[in-house]
Amino acid sequence: MTGTATRYLYIARHGEASPDESGLTEAGRRQATLLGRRLRDVPLTAVHHGPLPRAEQTARLIGDHLKGVPLRVSDAAGDYVPYIPERAELPADSADFHLRFLAGADDEERRHGPGLARRALELFTGPADGEEDRHELVVTHNFLVAWLVRDAMHAPKWRWLGLNHCNAALTVIRYAPGRPASVLLSNDMRHLPTELRWTGFPAESHI
Repeated sequence: MTGTATRYLYIARHGEASPDESGLTEAGRRQATLLGRRLRDVPLTAVHHGPLPRAEQTARLIGDHLKGVPLRVSDAAGDYVPYIPERAELPADSADFHLRFLAGADDEERRHGPGLARRALELFTGPADGEEDRHELVVTHNFLVAWLVRDAMHAPKWRWLGLNHCNAALTVIRYAPGRPASVLLSNDMRHLPTELRWTGFPAESHI
């Protein structure tokens, strides 16, 4: 069924994780707290988050600043490879680079990642049912942020590769009935002080 109301999807990568990825660093906790403060006046109806500790902790710290907004764990918001392209799909000059990167994906990721990615699109994208606009937050990982942005831009499936997002940065996509998806914000860090920006982003790209 086609949705009849506009969905505003807020997407955030988790805060900076500890080296063993068992949780957040002190910087990561500060990032999550500041993102929560930024979002406290947004009429969010739900916060979806992946099951791993770094995403769960980020969502909980954000949720501390929201009034009565439920936190919902979802495997579809987890950390996985959403799509593995064939060589023929990739630009010739970068195919080797991308395929070397994807070679690190294990058999489980190759089996389950694409299905989770399809489920994420079903759950989190497109216009919403009902008469009122819907605002939802997904706290997730870099790959899924890239996958959702790629989908909103109607880019080829392989193009999630090469899209990087900083820890606790904010991306917002609008899905209005009868209109193409619109990326309103991408990788926005205005809520973070200088010393907390660019974590999780390739060092050569820091600005």
